[in-house]
Amino acid sequence: MTESRSLFGRAGFIAAAVGSAIGLGNIWKFPYITYANEGGSFVLVYLAAVVMVGAPLLLAEFLLGRHTGRNPFGAFVAITKDRPGGRLWSAFGFLPVITISLVGGYYYLVAGWTLYYCIRCVGWALSGFDLTPTEVSASFNTFLANGPLQIGVHLSFTVITGAIVLLGVKSGIERVTKIVMPLLGGLLLLLAIAAIPTPGFSEALRFLFHIGPLSADALLEAVGHSFFTLGVGMGILITYSSYMSKKQSIVRSGLLVCVLDTLVGLVACIVMFSIIFGVPEAERATAFSKSATIMFTTLPHMLFAFPLGQLLAPLFYFLVAFAALTSTISGLEMLVSVASDELGWSRTRAVLVISLVFVAIAIPTALSVGAHEGLSNWQPFGELSRGVFDTFDYTVSNWLLPITGLGLSLVLGWVVLQPKLREEFEIGHGQFKTFPIWQFLIRVVSPIAILWILWEVIGGRSFA
Repeated sequence: MTESRSLFGRAGFIAAAVGSAIGLGNIWKFPYITYANEGGSFVLVYLAAVVMVGAPLLLAEFLLGRHTGRNPFGAFVAITKDRPGGRLWSAFGFLPVITISLVGGYYYLVAGWTLYYCIRCVGWALSGFDLTPTEVSASFNTFLANGPLQIGVHLSFTVITGAIVLLGVKSGIERVTKIVMPLLGGLLLLLAIAAIPTPGFSEALRFLFHIGPLSADALLEAVGHSFFTLGVGMGILITYSSYMSKKQSIVRSGLLVCVLDTLVGLVACIVMFSIIFGVPEAERATAFSKSATIMFTTLPHMLFAFPLGQLLAPLFYFLVAFAALTSTISGLEMLVSVASDELGWSRTRAVLVISLVFVAIAIPTALSVGAHEGLSNWQPFGELSRGVFDTFDYTVSNWLLPITGLGLSLVLGWVVLQPKLREEFEIGHGQFKTFPIWQFLIRVVSPIAILWILWEVIGGRSFA
């Protein structure tokens, strides 16, 4: 690690790492797939999968980043350069660069929607919300069809994210995430408390924690989400851990990130299920969808029907915007780290150039959600995706992330000398007695799980 490389403080690293892991997947996707897979038993299997698949891979990214003090590309090059086939293995380090470049084209757009709906809900709360579900849905479709506005909301989130990353690791990312993460947790807790007196709260708890049958599809979904929820495969955690102090324990930090990420997902389930089970059963089928767009169509009407809905509806979108912001910050920082380490660019130059690339990629993406017919109907993967937006999401979720995760497990499980890894684990931690367990999970369990995911993707399944 170079002397000039900034380091997070202990609390700053945890806040940044948790922030990178928590995003729309925790607030929306996890409640959706839990609802779709009948709750209780699925949650138990998911928790087991986090322990056996997600956590070992997260610890591997922490180890790789701190040991090399480099970005994902440089880290894979450094860790494999003296090993047989090093150049081939190092190619896995370039995949996160492609991943985050594509993610910047569509995730910032959805993040911009949350910011827009924060403002819109404040207006609705002040003027009195009297729209029907059909009117809310029609309003969102009109919003999507407005191409200049779509580009504008993407640009707004790009500017906010770039301004924070431009300030640097300590003054920007650490300072902001140490403020935002407690606020995010507080807002989510406030929503959960507000859900307690609602008619759907008791049914939400029963649904979330009851034990029932579990299908093979649900088992695969649990394994897949345990991998995706922590952001493994994007290279973000490799970058953040390259700013990690040698005095800090990789193991304790990694497990804390996993626990906090999981808790956010479970509390989000309680909030969402309390809303869903508070409406007539006939309306629940339209309340949840795999597409996050439902968050802007049926959900606003339900939120305003909630007790204190005029306060809670804007707060909910503030919460989602905060979650999205911590993820966009981490993605941009990863690419800035690559540009700084490998190309020698200044932070200012890297932030500006990469942000402009995001905007360039975002133009066809923003126009593909309704403003431009050709871009909205583009289907290179057939029925698995529709439009540039969906195609980018499909490519990242189903191919780039699993392949990078597979490369990570193979490199750290089989290519790198194991005594070197154990030594790095024990720096700042002490004797790591469970190293053989981690070694087995990263060598055997994680690759099998990821290969299972890839096999299903080849067969036509989508995890996007």
